[in-house]
Amino acid sequence: MARKQESLTGKIDWLTVVLYAVLVLFGWAVIYSSSYSGDGKSVFDSTVNSGKQFQWIVASVILAALILIVDSRFYTTFSYVFYVMLMLFVVLVMFVGVEVKGQRNWIRIGGFQMQPSEMAKFAVSLAVAKFLSGLNVDIRKWKDKWRVFAIIGFPMLLVLIQGDAGSAIVFVALALVLFREGLESYFLIVGASVTVLGVMALLINKYILVGSLLVLALLIIYSFRKNRKMAGIVLGLWVIASGFVFSVDYAFNKMKPHQRDRINVLLGKEVENGKDWNIRQSIIAIGSGGFMGKGYLQGTQTKLKFVPEQSTDFIFSSIGEEFGFVGSFGVIIAFLGFFYRLLYVAERQKSQFSRVYGYCVASILFFHFLINIGMAIGVAPVIGIPLPFISYGGSSLLSFTVLLFIFIRLDTQRYDTMR
Repeated sequence: MARKQESLTGKIDWLTVVLYAVLVLFGWAVIYSSSYSGDGKSVFDSTVNSGKQFQWIVASVILAALILIVDSRFYTTFSYVFYVMLMLFVVLVMFVGVEVKGQRNWIRIGGFQMQPSEMAKFAVSLAVAKFLSGLNVDIRKWKDKWRVFAIIGFPMLLVLIQGDAGSAIVFVALALVLFREGLESYFLIVGASVTVLGVMALLINKYILVGSLLVLALLIIYSFRKNRKMAGIVLGLWVIASGFVFSVDYAFNKMKPHQRDRINVLLGKEVENGKDWNIRQSIIAIGSGGFMGKGYLQGTQTKLKFVPEQSTDFIFSSIGEEFGFVGSFGVIIAFLGFFYRLLYVAERQKSQFSRVYGYCVASILFFHFLINIGMAIGVAPVIGIPLPFISYGGSSLLSFTVLLFIFIRLDTQRYDTMR
């Protein structure tokens, strides 16, 4: 038993574990600072956010140790079982869940409550890895494309029905994994084009936009005037694009008022007074930190609670105010180093399952990082997703820990040739 334990500890990628620990402990310190009121309460006091987070950190460490002890084949064998179980939980929460901040997506058991949509991220990642590593599976075949799209899209749809658009959009990040495994690049081109066209449709008069697209289509047709097939394709694309442009307003108006407000704020449109409060205060807090910051526990914007959700969605504003440009840049560099390490570890896997799962982990965490910091500085819509390992919250910390340490456990078996 001792030999096995020594063998396991020797195979663990301790650099990744250390980076995880640094981010978690730094996040704990920032959570304490963001809720500090000068009343002398300890960082371990369970009546404040930092004390509660400490309990979640302890739980996460215990959970991480348990994940490392379990044989890695357990995760490959029961990937689909995890997926089905978590999907059942996501469905169940619609009927027996408790409402938090207007969304019924939490399950409460005694004094403990969790968000199944957070835990679903590791289950979906396992299912995607299991499917793509299957025999005779080729992402370039349409039947396999639709199957993996369904694996990702089903939980995304369920979470959207619950009204949690932020958590639902996170699953889109798994598309990056599909490109690594051979999905054609034209999907990326189409996705980017649809996004740009959708934004332009909200900013530009529809008829001017459609007319401009027609001029562009005619110029392309003229350039390929001897190719009738090309002309037909271009005209067909113009018709589809025009239909999409005129459907954007319909989809936009179907959104909830607060979602429309967030998009309008991002696009720089006029909104009712106070609708852009969160972003304005976050930017003010970050800007007030200057180059070196005001110092730990010295953030006035934070202490006076000008920034809403300063321990969760906008925790980066607390970092910017107290640690300034230097501290903010350091946090970003730490995250980028962490992501680089994840990709490096993923690429050294001999098992396709482990490699795919590793890319799922990196993609989900990177998406959270990109959007959360983007929200804080006003370049991404406010969709309420946490900064990995740093934002306050038990469900998010546990889910990120499970997501990461399953990969660390799989990496210990990297010389296994199993698909």
